[in-house]
Amino acid sequence: MATITECRGALDRLSDSFARADGDVRSAAALDRSLSCHITDLDTTFTGRLTDGRILVEDTVAGPPPAKAQIRLAMTGDDLVAMVGGELNFAKAWASGRVKLEAGFRDLLRLRSLL
Repeated sequence: MATITECRGALDRLSDSFARADGDVRSAAALDRSLSCHITDLDTTFTGRLTDGRILVEDTVAGPPPAKAQIRLAMTGDDLVAMVGGELNFAKAWASGRVKLEAGFRDLLRLRSLL
């Protein structure tokens, strides 16, 4: 089982990937939205923002997200680490229910290039 530190590191690596991206991926990551990532097996939520092509983690809280972020993710720590490491395809994990993504319709359309 992935640790909180490993999950935070995975989010940092994902943020770095967004920052290095070009074209449609860079455009999609350039949203300015509140973000939460609930790690279900650790019952921990990372909260922050997706802004300027980066994920800025502002806080780590026990339990589910304390407030409804504009973009909400939920998954196990192992799935987060595997996705960022390229071992788990996001679209397949999302389609199978292993990863949950909730956002407004417009945001989902823009985020699809990240998937």
